[in-house]
Amino acid sequence: MKEKFIQRFGFAPAAIAQAPGRLEVLGNHTDYNEGFVLSCAVGQNTRFALTPQETSRCQIVDFRSGEEMSFDLAAMDAPPPKNGSAYIIGMMNEMRKRGAEFTGFVAGLESDVPLSAGMSSSAALETAAGLALGKAFGFELDKAEWARAGQGVENNFLGLKTGLLDQFSSLFGKADNIIMSDFRSVEVIDTLPLQKGYVFVVVNSMIKHHLVDSDYNVRRENCESAAAKLAAVYPGIQTLRDITPEMLENAADHLSAMELARARHVVNECFRVQQAPAILRAGRMDDFGKLLYASHESSRVNFENSTPELDCLVELSTSIPGCIGARLSGGGFGGITIHLVESTEAERYSQRISAAYHSRTGITPQCFICSIGDGASLVES
Repeated sequence: MKEKFIQRFGFAPAAIAQAPGRLEVLGNHTDYNEGFVLSCAVGQNTRFALTPQETSRCQIVDFRSGEEMSFDLAAMDAPPPKNGSAYIIGMMNEMRKRGAEFTGFVAGLESDVPLSAGMSSSAALETAAGLALGKAFGFELDKAEWARAGQGVENNFLGLKTGLLDQFSSLFGKADNIIMSDFRSVEVIDTLPLQKGYVFVVVNSMIKHHLVDSDYNVRRENCESAAAKLAAVYPGIQTLRDITPEMLENAADHLSAMELARARHVVNECFRVQQAPAILRAGRMDDFGKLLYASHESSRVNFENSTPELDCLVELSTSIPGCIGARLSGGGFGGITIHLVESTEAERYSQRISAAYHSRTGITPQCFICSIGDGASLVES
């Protein structure tokens, strides 16, 4: 990254940061309901390097494509541009709210996090840019506040009602471990080693995942309206996180059919996540795989954020040796499925599910064996 930067600009970067993509392992759409999520950072990451300049112009080069983007500090309140600089402008706006000051700069970025696939390439870019900007301009935040700043990019600048999961996973990830996060207290409450002998095979359906164009915000509104009605039945309820499966079914008549379906997904997802630590610590990997399958079925039936292609990949996983669980991961509406696979079968499994998916749909998926990586960090420049 440093060499590419020097080759392009003629001088060294003042700061370089990296931030990984993430896998949502279990806990679909529970983060903005103040619930629980299992997630991990991945080995694929985004790198961002920059050097301040005595100008108001900000220039960014994407080393992957050669695309150049630029904007002026005086125009940062304009509507978001239709390129990756939107995430950087949004992060700078969030940092300014917290007291940061900027001059112009030149920057370069590169990434091997798949775009629009549900592995949160956007949060990786926000986080890497934020850390590098902070280093270059002498501004610091703690990890939880960096996560809130990244969430603010999407909520305040891009108009998405996303939660904190993506940024949290990118910042707090720990190599070879799944983290369990509580999004009411906004903290990592457990760290769970993935048992040796198993890996996640990520299979990209190649159906683009665009949250801005999806029903993501509508799903969140459904959850909020369900929680408000349930609070009238159970005083003290704040979000769906506070409802048990039994409480929900006892109050089902108070909700519309759609609200009930959405609530069933979130409430039972939180319950599945809370079951997982004991299952993982006991090494009951088959039972953990069953939780993944149950999660996907709920996404398909109750939350309706799956697609025929995602369903196809999960269905195929049940007939290929080596896989013990699979589900969509991320916001849904396209993107990826994750498959918990015996390590010794991972390469063969990837080949077989790719061939089977192509035979069924005519689409060649992107498959890779996913390592669990460390969270975001500054890189010595």
